[in-house]
Amino acid sequence: MTDGAAGERPRELTAPWRGWCLLGAAIVVVVCLAPPLSDTARRFEYGEALQFSLLAIVVPVLAALGAPWRRSGLARAGESDPPRFADRVAGRRLRHRELPWSLAFIAADLGAVVAWHVPRVVAAVAAHGWLIPLEGVTLLAFGLGLWLELVASPPLVPRSSYLRRAVLAAVAMWTFWVLAYVLGLSNHAFYPNFAHVPGGLSAAADQQFASAVLWFVAAASFVPVIFWNAMLWLRTDEDPDTELLALARAERRRGTSPPTGRLGGDATGV
Repeated sequence: MTDGAAGERPRELTAPWRGWCLLGAAIVVVVCLAPPLSDTARRFEYGEALQFSLLAIVVPVLAALGAPWRRSGLARAGESDPPRFADRVAGRRLRHRELPWSLAFIAADLGAVVAWHVPRVVAAVAAHGWLIPLEGVTLLAFGLGLWLELVASPPLVPRSSYLRRAVLAAVAMWTFWVLAYVLGLSNHAFYPNFAHVPGGLSAAADQQFASAVLWFVAAASFVPVIFWNAMLWLRTDEDPDTELLALARAERRRGTSPPTGRLGGDATGV
């Protein structure tokens, strides 16, 4: 069964598709920073929730999948080339596959997400537009740390097995869901900086829409990762990364970087 599972191992996402992912991340950033979404985010909670969820979830995962490590010269283009920065980082990640490392990166991102979502910070961002790019850069930096634990970004690959990736993705998704539930179930105006005029969208309806937006974007981003890794784990009777870890150790003993070509993942990056 092991041989069959290895033979069916998903192929690396082709470079053109990874390029489209990177382009998609850039487009989403422009959509978040430009009107009409930027104006809507200052007036309504559902607009703020959409802008926030795109910056905190969609942009980091697309950037992780499409990161041009090789095209930018940060990773070697061929096996005969000397290892570069991303290759050395990939090797260190394979040598340190303990759970606390993954938890640290995920906790750091979720902490940043919560910090940018508290009422006072949301009010400050709505009042000072220059904070939005700062918010985006912060969420992208920490978000890459989270998604590199869940999806492949050759030569960087997740340090966790399939089952652990599914569980970690579920934990991250539940954190966003908790934020959505707190917003949707609040009996008062959770973000008092948003003004609602009579005859327009009520504060209660605005909060409900905002909660639904945050919940949906998190589900659409994390659920495919959870189910894909769960299916791969069920189809494999042992951790397929064990062989890769053994190869990494053998290469390290010979004084070279570990091979990363077959660690590229698949179209979902897992």
